[in-house]
Amino acid sequence: MSILDELNWRGLVADCTDTVELTKRLAAPTTLYCGFDPTADSLHVGNLVPLLALRRFQLLGHHPIAVAGGATGSIGDPSGKTAERQLLTKEILDHNIASVKVQLAKLLEFDAAKTPKNNPARLVDNASWTVSISYLDFLRDIGKHFSVNQMIAKESVRARMEDREVGISYTEFSYMLLQAFDFMVLCRDHGCELQIGGSDQWGNITAGIDLCRKKLGKTVYGLTLPLITNADGSKFGKTEAGAIWLDPKRTSVEDFYQFWIRTDDRDVIRYLKYFTFLSCEEIEELEKQHNAKPESRVAHKVLAQELRNLIHPSATGVAERSSKILYGTLFDDYTLEDWQFLAKHWHSVEVEKTKIIGMPLVELLVLAGLSSSKGQARKDIEGQGIGLNKSAGLPNFNYKIQAGDLQFEKYLRLRKGKKNYVVVTAK
Repeated sequence: MSILDELNWRGLVADCTDTVELTKRLAAPTTLYCGFDPTADSLHVGNLVPLLALRRFQLLGHHPIAVAGGATGSIGDPSGKTAERQLLTKEILDHNIASVKVQLAKLLEFDAAKTPKNNPARLVDNASWTVSISYLDFLRDIGKHFSVNQMIAKESVRARMEDREVGISYTEFSYMLLQAFDFMVLCRDHGCELQIGGSDQWGNITAGIDLCRKKLGKTVYGLTLPLITNADGSKFGKTEAGAIWLDPKRTSVEDFYQFWIRTDDRDVIRYLKYFTFLSCEEIEELEKQHNAKPESRVAHKVLAQELRNLIHPSATGVAERSSKILYGTLFDDYTLEDWQFLAKHWHSVEVEKTKIIGMPLVELLVLAGLSSSKGQARKDIEGQGIGLNKSAGLPNFNYKIQAGDLQFEKYLRLRKGKKNYVVVTAK
């Protein structure tokens, strides 16, 4: 397949500025870019679609550029936002950029020696070409090519302007010009001819295409990728605990793995296409198995393993073993080695042994992070949503931890709902 054929098969094309001409251009190696604004010190699973798209282009011989938005990130993109972003301090922005660069470098190959088609990726920071430009120069050289009429017609701006209570600041209104400037600089200095991004970036991308035409006389292209939603209409990548991050310090490897395992049956094949590099034949075979016996969850396990191996390759085997112990082993069959493994790799808390004996269960649930308060812990227990060790539910909220509850005189397993476990270690 060509890269566009593959993206279309995977359902990863939302729109394109000129499909016919771009198809012709992509018959030869092409330089493309995608920007990632460092609004946090980690990317999240919602960033994976465009980031993996860059990798797909690279695998087929094209030249990807990942742009860390040191300049655009200091302004804030209004796309998809109903309110003004909080501006980040320079210190926070610098920290976020450093962290995001590490993650970008994990998913693209920057070593020319490791790219058979001699197409190493490049990582650039758009602050490098904006900090030296004065405000007046930017207005004269870039701003004059945009009419206000053109800018307010963009969906990201128009939606905010229609909300009279919130509106849009001049700062965020100007974001489009900065992103257009990025495309022009990359086209001029690196021969970049294609920008990709989420479908909410259409207005920013087309603004850059216009600027390249006006300033450089060059024809360039834009390709947008769909914004992912779950089958039930909810936002992809969000859970009750918040966003699913790529940094294991923010989302543990276990939680990352479990996020994919818990994919809705209606979404799992779609997500195999979006988020893995499995071939058409491999995914079609998994689809057959899934349709024939969905309760086996074979497709879910492959999805979780592929993503875990891609994002957290050093953790290979840890998440599977933890899941096997928690979900596939009878509680009475837990070995000391199993407990030690869970205490090290799963959600765990340590409590002094002299304090845990006699501790009210409601207090331990709060300490373990399973309940937000003692009052909530009481409600959770009364609703039969709490398990201690192998018990399916506890009769009342006055229960206190006893010495006999400690497995191997050291461990407890707490559960909330069906899938949220915490291991408590008495030290």
